[in-house]
Amino acid sequence: MKQRIITGILGAVIFLVLMSQAWLYTFFLFFLGIVAFIEYAKMKHISIRTPQIYIGMILVTMFFFSGLANRPMFSDFSFLKGTTPVIFGLILYFLWIVLSRNRFDLFQMSYLFVGSLYIGYGFSYMMLTIWKENGLAWSLLIVFATWANDTGAYFIGKKWGKQKLWPEISPNKTIEGSLGGILSGTFLSVVIFFIFPDLGDPVLALGLGVLITIVGQIGDLVESAWKRSTGVKDSGTFLPGHGGFLDRFDSLLFTFMILHLVEVL
Repeated sequence: MKQRIITGILGAVIFLVLMSQAWLYTFFLFFLGIVAFIEYAKMKHISIRTPQIYIGMILVTMFFFSGLANRPMFSDFSFLKGTTPVIFGLILYFLWIVLSRNRFDLFQMSYLFVGSLYIGYGFSYMMLTIWKENGLAWSLLIVFATWANDTGAYFIGKKWGKQKLWPEISPNKTIEGSLGGILSGTFLSVVIFFIFPDLGDPVLALGLGVLITIVGQIGDLVESAWKRSTGVKDSGTFLPGHGGFLDRFDSLLFTFMILHLVEVL
């Protein structure tokens, strides 16, 4: 418990510092994306010193920076527009299936390709937000509302949780914890709207807070389903009390993608 709190506080401080410098924050998120992909591959016991992992890291890089391709100030990335990175990735993986003589098969390819898409684009949308108008405020809102959601769900679920939320996927999550997370995240959303009035009417924060927290919890369940299918408890051990980077950012990746998809951001 103590380790979890200390790690959480240190992580929040580091994020605050990095968010103040958009380029520094961009490359930090890129680094996290590569590490998260390695964690994802190791969940399936795939050795990181193999061509399929190197291909995956190339794809994470392309998917991550493709988000900049449509912005005028980043015209150098225009070759990453549209479906180009996806088609390129499929070609690379299909070639490696042939060259490896099926030692690397379609099932491994599917697992790694889906992971590179999810992680690459997830961190890309997270990065793109900081470059928007009021990008720092929006990034702070989503990151800290999501973390408040996770924290509230954890502590309230631990104290009062009785009814299981989705035991087949995540047996420790409870309905009480889920509701506590929604309340915690929504409350922090309202606070951030008051701190940054340019975001809009604080009443909007109520609806947005509920959306962020519910979507974040779905993202958490998605990773829980992955972990159960691969038979692991955590994606890694780098963050004491939290597991790996993918464990810490699963909710955020899903939330940033959905908010961009529905054009909230």
